[in-house]
Amino acid sequence: MAVSSSPSSKKQETIHFDPSAPPPFKVADIRAAIPAHCWVKNPWRSLGYVLRDILVISSLVAIAVLFKNCSWVWPVYWVAQGTMFWAIFVLGHDCGHGSFSDIPNLNSIVGHILHSAILVPYHGWRISHRTHHQNHGHVENDESWVPLTEKTYTKLDAPTKLLRFKVPLPLFAYPLYLWKRSPGKSGSHFNPYSDMFAPNERGYIVTSTLCWTLMVANLVYLSTVIGPTLLFKLYIVPYLIFVMWLDFVTYLHHHGHEQKLPWYRGKEWSYLRGGLTTVDRDYGVFNNIHHDIGTHVIHHLFPQIPHYHLIEATNAAKPVLGNYYREPKKSGPIPIHLIDNLVRSIKQDHYVSDSGDIVYYQTDYRMIGKKIE
Repeated sequence: MAVSSSPSSKKQETIHFDPSAPPPFKVADIRAAIPAHCWVKNPWRSLGYVLRDILVISSLVAIAVLFKNCSWVWPVYWVAQGTMFWAIFVLGHDCGHGSFSDIPNLNSIVGHILHSAILVPYHGWRISHRTHHQNHGHVENDESWVPLTEKTYTKLDAPTKLLRFKVPLPLFAYPLYLWKRSPGKSGSHFNPYSDMFAPNERGYIVTSTLCWTLMVANLVYLSTVIGPTLLFKLYIVPYLIFVMWLDFVTYLHHHGHEQKLPWYRGKEWSYLRGGLTTVDRDYGVFNNIHHDIGTHVIHHLFPQIPHYHLIEATNAAKPVLGNYYREPKKSGPIPIHLIDNLVRSIKQDHYVSDSGDIVYYQTDYRMIGKKIE
């Protein structure tokens, strides 16, 4: 007679689980477990989310302008509007993946409108983000919050180290990343001749850079109409909150888990093993607002799945994933618990070894003020 495992034995099994061990399943096994309707994209439903977010953003602007002389209104507006900027970024992100709809022109038009409105070059970011998904978990080839090798780390100047490893400065890194990428990588999301882009993609980059430039020009013109102070309050501060959301969420997708997770290179890397190093997060009341972007493991493996099917797809895949899926810690209404994950990781996760096909983050104890015995 089969005996079911006790909760304590399951916990022991999880504690001794090696996340770098090759999984006993394939990508096709996970795909087969996901219901067929989870792959279906409904453009009307996607557009409904766009309309919802734009209505909220417009309402917040109207309320802020109407009560602009009430000092307490502005902090509430900044947090709410910055969060909504992050929400429309996620919808533009879905356009870039093609999970918004099966209509490429619709994806491109909506993606350009949403991303240009928050100063993101749609195609430039779309292409680099595609590289991130195709190479997730690879030390050298990944694109987003890629780990620094020890050699690269030791060459960083003091300001760059401060920006990367001193909270809260890493939460403002995104605009610099768009212009200069990460340390150890060259190029710009605005330059069609960057080595991120193939020659046949240069036209896309020109288009997105032009849209970005038009948005900047529009903001400059708007400042002459309503004044730079009101523009700063209505747009610039929410933009900075959006940047903080983006860096906070994207960092924690790949860092800060309680158990250190591996990074790969060479023969040990595969699309599946790299994807399994991503981490789901619970953001409390913000889960629905930012379109379940915290449900990230299945999204990374199958970015074609619309965001409104990710929770169901994840639940269906869990029996296949087993211990390779790390259940996110349940959040209260506000995900305050994730601040500790962020701070601890930034404080400890500094670089990985220059050699080895399976590596883990190491700590520069001198940076955190500890003497090496």
